Parts: sequence; structure tokens; C-alpha cells
Amino acid sequence: MKKRQFLALGGTMAAGMVSGLAPVSAFAQAKFPDRPIRVIVPFAPGGDGDIIGRLWVKFAIAHTGANFIVDNKAGAGGAIGAAEASRAKADGYTLLLGTSSTQIINPLASGTATYDAIRDFNLVGMVSVNPTCIVVHPGVPANNLKELVSLVKSSPGKYSYGSAGPGTITNLTGELFKLQGGKLDIQHVPYKGGGPAMQDLVAGHVPMITPIMSSAVLAQHRAGRARILGVNSDSRLKAAPDIPTSVEAGIPDMRVQVFNAVFTPAGVPRDVLEFLRATHNKVRNDPGFLQDLEKAGADPFTLADPEKFIADEVGRWTNVIKATQFKIT
Repeated sequence: MKKRQFLALGGTMAAGMVSGLAPVSAFAQAKFPDRPIRVIVPFAPGGDGDIIGRLWVKFAIAHTGANFIVDNKAGAGGAIGAAEASRAKADGYTLLLGTSSTQIINPLASGTATYDAIRDFNLVGMVSVNPTCIVVHPGVPANNLKELVSLVKSSPGKYSYGSAGPGTITNLTGELFKLQGGKLDIQHVPYKGGGPAMQDLVAGHVPMITPIMSSAVLAQHRAGRARILGVNSDSRLKAAPDIPTSVEAGIPDMRVQVFNAVFTPAGVPRDVLEFLRATHNKVRNDPGFLQDLEKAGADPFTLADPEKFIADEVGRWTNVIKATQFKIT
């Protein structure tokens, strides 16, 4: 997708969501759903996207009795799973747990995008927004971000950071940290998801990761197997008020908010999309779901205008991608 197409997102996304719908009569269905609904999570098990996706599925099942099944399709920063979802039959039986990585970063930074994040999908609903964070192995001699920056500057090229894969928002978080820290010399180690990256951090194979905040990340921090030095948000997390934001810790403009949302391939019947949106509304208004989101280190998406939010994110990340010369090859 051309970058200028994304910059026009605010004015075109809503229209695209509507125009991509097929007439109800074109898909005569006696009953929906009458078989399992596959929810593609384009990342490996154990990471933020997987956790949020499974939470949504759990409550969707509870509210509808329908059979929703998570299908992890990791790789290429989420692009493999997103591309598969975009090519799926538009009958409502394949959904995508899309993220900032799949719907913004990949299309902006990739010269060989295999799907169009606007044209190829209909939005079912925004699920959550949560920040990335900067996490180190307990053996790294830095107790805060200022100490980490000094440590890296004292040993250029010695340290590395792990991400959920090339082109993910966690990869871009690492590049933004390098820029904001003063053009730090840190090597990137890509993984096939946040879960594998955390496993290697705990095992001591990589000294630092830049994951999306999740219950799994918080659990490792509280167990002393990892140390969160900064949360990349405007305010501290309700689930972890003791952990400072990266801005508080002295890294200006280190703010990375990540959204999770449910999409269908473009062209689903209107009645099917209405069923899925009604299901989503029940999930997001469930107190149990909201409590579980908070435990996972995420906030429910509450803004009235998701299109404007995404358009603002496109503008912000376009500038960051340009400043960091970030590319996906």
C-alpha cells in the first residue's frame, strides 16, 4: 500500500468499511453461525495479541454459545496471518485479531505488502489499547532507563533487544528507544512473537526486549525473572502503578500505544457483521472481560471515533518510520 493512501485514512476508512459489505441477499444463510468461527491471531502463543485474542474469544463464547477457535498464524510481524485473513472467504467464519503492527506498521514500512489494511477488511470492533514497555534481564546492571542508556553508550554494539518480529510495533519500539536514547547502538533480534522473545529473555539469551505489556510480562516481572524499567504510555498502569512511565524515567516522547481489534475480510454479509458487532459489544461491556483486560495490562478502547484514532496513529508512526529509516524487507 502507498503511504499517501494511509495518510488519507481518516476520511476513507469508514466508507471502506461500509462499501466492503455484501448485500444480505447475496449470501442466503439459514443460520449464522452453524460451524466454528476461526479467529486468526497473527502472532505466536503467549504474547499480548494471543492473550487479548483468547480473552475476547472466551467471552464471545460465553455470550453467544457459538464455537470460536483461536488459530495462531505467526510470522513476518503479523503479516502472514493478516494476509491469510484478507484472502479468506467473506462469510464471517474467519476473523482477524488485528493490531497496530498488522494494520499500520506493516503496510507503512513494507515495500512488498501482501494485503491492503483498509480495503481488505471490515472492522468488527476495537478491543483494547495498551503500551509497550522496556524490559531487561535481571542480570543487566541497570535499575532504570537512564542507567540502561548509560550502560549501552559505554559498550556500543554489546547489547541487543528482542522483538515480536520484523515490522511489529515492538520492533519499532526498540528503534524508537534507540533514537530517543541518543542513537544507541543496540542490535535487533527478531522472534516469532512476544512469547518466544520473553522466553529467551528469562533464559538469558537476550538482555532486553520491548514487548507489549501483558499479564505474562507482568508475571515475569513480579517473579523477578525480568525487570520492567519503563512503560511507554502517558500514565502508569492501573495493574502496576509502581512501574514508572518511560517519559517519567527520562526518555522524552517514548510513548507507544498499541491497539487490538477484531476484523473480518471485506465483503461479509450485513447480517453476519451485525451479529459479530453485537457479540463484540456484549464482550466489551462485560465487567469480567474488563477486569481481565486490566490484569493483562491493557485498557479497554473507549474513544468514540476509532477511525480518527487510527488516522492519528498513522500520522505519528509515519513520522517515526521516517526518522528511524525503518523498513521491512
